Amino acid sequence: MRKSNAENLSEIIRQFLRQEGLETPYNEYKAVQAWNNVVGERFSKYTGNVFMKNQTLYVEIKSAAAKQELQMRKTSLMEQINNAVGAKVVYDIHFK
Repeated sequence: MRKSNAENLSEIIRQFLRQEGLETPYNEYKAVQAWNNVVGERFSKYTGNVFMKNQTLYVEIKSAAAKQELQMRKTSLMEQINNAVGAKVVYDIHFK
C-alpha cells in the first residue's frame, strides 16, 4: 500500500536543512570534500588546507607548477565542484 503524498527522503532532508539555515554550510562542506575527487590523485598530493569563505574556495598548493596548472583550469574546476555538490556554491577559487 502506497501513500499518495510520499516524498523522497533526500528532498525532506534538503527542506529541513534549508529551513534551519544549514543548507549553505552543508553545501560548502561538500565542496571542500569534493576537491580531491575533482582534481584527482595527481594534484591532491600537492594540496594542503582547503576551506570555504564567502563563496570562495581557498586551496593551499605546495607546488608552483601544480598551482599554475590548476590556475589555468580554474573555471572548469569550479564547474566540476559545483556539479559534484549539486548547487552553485563556489564562485571563485583562490590558490595560495
